[in-house]
Amino acid sequence: MDKKKEFLEFIKAGNTFKGDFITMGAAMLDGETITNAHVKVPLKTLNRHGLIAGATGTGKTKTLQIIAENLSDKGIPVLLMDMKGDLSGIAKASPGHAKIDERHEKIGVPFEAKDFPVELLTLSDQNGVRLRATVSEFGPVLFSRILDATVAQSGIISILFKYSDDNKLPLLDLKDFKKILQYATKEGKGEIEENYGRISPASSGSILRKIVELEQQGADIFFGEKSFNTDDLTRKTEDGRGVINVIRLTDIQDRPKLFSTFMLSLLAEIYSTFPEQGDSGKPELVIFIDEAHLIFKEASKALHSQIESIVKLIRSKGVGIYFVTQNPTDIPDGVLSQLGLKVQHALRAFTAKDRKAIKLTAENYPDSPYYDTKSVLTSLGIGEALISALDEKGRPTPLAATMLRAPMSRMDVLTQKEIDSINDRSELVEKYSELTDRESAYELLQKKIDKANESEAKEKAKEERAKATKSSSRSSSSKSTQSAGAKALIKVLTSATVIRGVFGILGKMLK
Repeated sequence: MDKKKEFLEFIKAGNTFKGDFITMGAAMLDGETITNAHVKVPLKTLNRHGLIAGATGTGKTKTLQIIAENLSDKGIPVLLMDMKGDLSGIAKASPGHAKIDERHEKIGVPFEAKDFPVELLTLSDQNGVRLRATVSEFGPVLFSRILDATVAQSGIISILFKYSDDNKLPLLDLKDFKKILQYATKEGKGEIEENYGRISPASSGSILRKIVELEQQGADIFFGEKSFNTDDLTRKTEDGRGVINVIRLTDIQDRPKLFSTFMLSLLAEIYSTFPEQGDSGKPELVIFIDEAHLIFKEASKALHSQIESIVKLIRSKGVGIYFVTQNPTDIPDGVLSQLGLKVQHALRAFTAKDRKAIKLTAENYPDSPYYDTKSVLTSLGIGEALISALDEKGRPTPLAATMLRAPMSRMDVLTQKEIDSINDRSELVEKYSELTDRESAYELLQKKIDKANESEAKEKAKEERAKATKSSSRSSSSKSTQSAGAKALIKVLTSATVIRGVFGILGKMLK
């Protein structure tokens, strides 16, 4: 048996599954595509997370598009983070091209152009389904980690959440939290110290500054109501295809804290609300995080730890998370070790640091008798990648340099008219478009402060009146005393005059 036939049998043996799967493309040997040597990924292990990595321009976004399309066709809803704006084209069918037909002929898979059911979501003022969450939904632990709070500051945040719960003060937006923070250090200082402990003004000031920083990155738009219901991410069309939810993030690339805040809250909400799935044969939802390094770039160690914990636990809910970035080293080791599917596009060795990164990347893949992994990593072309997945028993499939199939949808952005058309047809846009500002901690505390001020003003007025009355009483008493004295004096003087008069008369008579 020659090397090519031997390789074909090797790939087929490692890519034979009992359950359903996605065909990624055909394996390559010595730079040549081996037709029908299909490289597959079983649906059963897609909740074991994954990585799509590679240098700029090597085809990472198209790989993401290929997987998302096939998941939708298999009835699996998808959530995509569109950082560059080029994923919205998945809503329209590919116009096709002669090079695409040539590629698919080599792979041994017929090309079919089609569009996919898409929902456009937004974190900002862009048109689409508005994504929001309340401060209360974050909880004190997650909110503290987002603010990168110290132990002392985290304790204060927990006190404020507890006080809010005990006094039925809803924390909906950042305005509510700032109000209760200010209340705790001013008007309500005595009440809170008596029941919950002392709050340091220095620590509360530091927390306030961190909230202002978060607001400057646009988080004031994100926090509030109506909260997004994560069940809306798992919708399917009438014909059973999974809806592809595209979050348009082109205008928040320079606000990584807002992006990581949103992602962490979304993952935490999904984990807390989705039921345990068990071994169902396919995931309930698959999430792709494009430009994933932005999540970790500004994140603290505590935030890294939180993300790592969620990645470990969320797969039991039937949710797969796929990180898309330039280099695997952009992902923390604790997260990288949890990833089952790895699609590695070409890396470029321009510097000593690049060569070191390539060596480390090659060590993340299983050994292969057919490849020098380090060499292949630098020689892959556009639309080609090294792929290693997990089979149905959780074992790594044979490493394969793969010519990837082409996306079935458009590999370009939608026009504004096309975006407006999708939003006009969306039921979710109408559901989440209205910003609700119901009575919450800000208004309730303001009423409490106003009432206290009013009571204080009334008490002060009462005291002033009492003082005025007392002063008036003293004045009257003094006048009364003076009047009585005057009368007595007149009486005395009158008596003395009479006596003098009488004695005067008597004296004259005696003479």
